[in-house]
Amino acid sequence: MTTTEPTTRRLHGSWGRIGAVAKRHAVILLRTPHRLFDVTLWPMVDVMLFGTLAVYASRISGAGEVVISYVLGGAVLWHIVYQSSIGLSTGFLEETWTRNLLNLMVTPISELEYVTGVALFGLVKIAFGLALASLGALAAYSFELGSVGWTLLPAAAVLLVIGWAIGFFVIGLVLRFGTGAEAMAWGVLFVVMPLSGTFTPVENLPGGLQPVARLLPTTHVFTAVRTGVDGGGIDWNEIGIAAALTAVALAGGLWWLTAMLKVFRRRGYVTRYS
Repeated sequence: MTTTEPTTRRLHGSWGRIGAVAKRHAVILLRTPHRLFDVTLWPMVDVMLFGTLAVYASRISGAGEVVISYVLGGAVLWHIVYQSSIGLSTGFLEETWTRNLLNLMVTPISELEYVTGVALFGLVKIAFGLALASLGALAAYSFELGSVGWTLLPAAAVLLVIGWAIGFFVIGLVLRFGTGAEAMAWGVLFVVMPLSGTFTPVENLPGGLQPVARLLPTTHVFTAVRTGVDGGGIDWNEIGIAAALTAVALAGGLWWLTAMLKVFRRRGYVTRYS
């Protein structure tokens, strides 16, 4: 037996476990149709809500299509953050709701493999939700996501990682404080969204909140998106700041999750879910 065979076998086993986690969550979603709301109806509701407000604001301000593009561009791209964060955090919460966490912890699967499997399935949900939101914006308001230009690619990548960082933070909260903290899966997102200048520049926020907003990576992403909508190309300065802040947020989220996992095991909190 060559020395590479055990390594190959481990890699195959690892990918098999990752695929099993992704498949499990896919089966759960398909067998509980009401959970499709987040992926199907919610993006359409957001597009209709913010699109209607944008049309009204453009008419009374005389600003024309630019307001609609800002608001709808923000609404559609926000779903990348929303779906990546919710997909990761509720993927873990599914184990607590079904009392499956103890079973999961005694299997050979590692934390990294589990998170990778959930995130992999989350990518499918993100693609589906983003496609529906984009089609809804196009059909209802003639807004094309492509109007953002090439900024769309780096912006989407950064927003995806930001969502994962938020998801890690939420999972850490649930590990430490129990299912009572699961409301934070949605609550954190609804705090971050208005502070990020998702629809309008942060200069429109109250003065005291503007410095806080500029510390968020999402703020710089949506600033770059508006530059793209205006035809200014890719604002690499804002994208670079967003990427740097995202790296800090991701490192912080992983540190928090690791620390809370140690507390979870040391104090035997798994009995909450068994």
